[in-house]
Amino acid sequence: MMSTADDNNNVLQLGGSGEMMSSKNECDQNNIDNITKGINSVTVSDVTSCANCGKEGNSDDMNTCNKCKSVKYCNAACKKKHRKKHKKACERIVAELHDEALFKEVEPEECPICMLTMPFETYTTTFQSCCGKLICNGCIYAMKISEGKDLCAFCRTPPTRSHEKNIKQLNKLMDKGNAEAFNMFGGWYRRGDMGLPQDDRKANELYLKAGELGCADGYYNSGLSYRDGNGVEADQEKAKHYYELAAMGGCLHARHNIGAIEYKAGNYQRAYKHFMIAAKAGYDDSLHNVKVGFKNGYVTKDDYTNSLRAYHERQKEMKSDERDNVEVHVNVARSRKM
Repeated sequence: MMSTADDNNNVLQLGGSGEMMSSKNECDQNNIDNITKGINSVTVSDVTSCANCGKEGNSDDMNTCNKCKSVKYCNAACKKKHRKKHKKACERIVAELHDEALFKEVEPEECPICMLTMPFETYTTTFQSCCGKLICNGCIYAMKISEGKDLCAFCRTPPTRSHEKNIKQLNKLMDKGNAEAFNMFGGWYRRGDMGLPQDDRKANELYLKAGELGCADGYYNSGLSYRDGNGVEADQEKAKHYYELAAMGGCLHARHNIGAIEYKAGNYQRAYKHFMIAAKAGYDDSLHNVKVGFKNGYVTKDDYTNSLRAYHERQKEMKSDERDNVEVHVNVARSRKM
């Protein structure tokens, strides 16, 4: 019994000690929670100094330079007063940011059916006005061969048989904000296709809208309009501006054209940077220019080798039996016309 009582006492004592330890742990935890809560409740503000007077303030409440976005001011008056001093630095920063975006290599688009890298030559792809998809002609060819029907390779819709239906389909896509549709419609007005009147002004409006919605070819076509004076007064600076926007969106034709413009202006380093980017993306003419640049000492051996290797890799990514068969048919048709 004594032994049992001692055991019980030991159990009680241990139990009492456990409760005291538990209370202490709870107290410590409460203190930790209160401290953490206090830290979390503190708002850490982004304190920034005014570039003109040095006065500190909350960054979100201050005026930012509209162009470079890199400096802030406590009010509009300080912003205006500091404008002359900031001008050169602002222009330098803006130019750096522009070049960073301009010379960034863009990932290529893929055909939504075969998922292969989309070829960039205009005769290798077709825009489907039924579903609004840009599809490689290899997939269109494969559809006709496999099913023997002239259906859209993506949505299986039969082709329209009238200009009116084509225009109606494209208008529906434009209502939904399809950028490629705006570019296609612009092309119809440029050429006077589908029974539409030839109208360069209308075409340019549609090209610009296409570019704004994300179609790089829309900006490229805008650049061509300013280069050639189609519906607008010829302006080479504006042409270059739209080429640059198109290049940033991945248009290799525009990228190559910018390279040519920079070369003629004597900006050889910038020119070959554009040519190398386009060559790596599979553009034949740009690769040729890189090769010439290497021979003339403008391009290093490593840059030429890397451009050549990347060019061949990209060409392989764009190859398929179906696309090769289409190219054969196109070449045969061309030879017959000749």
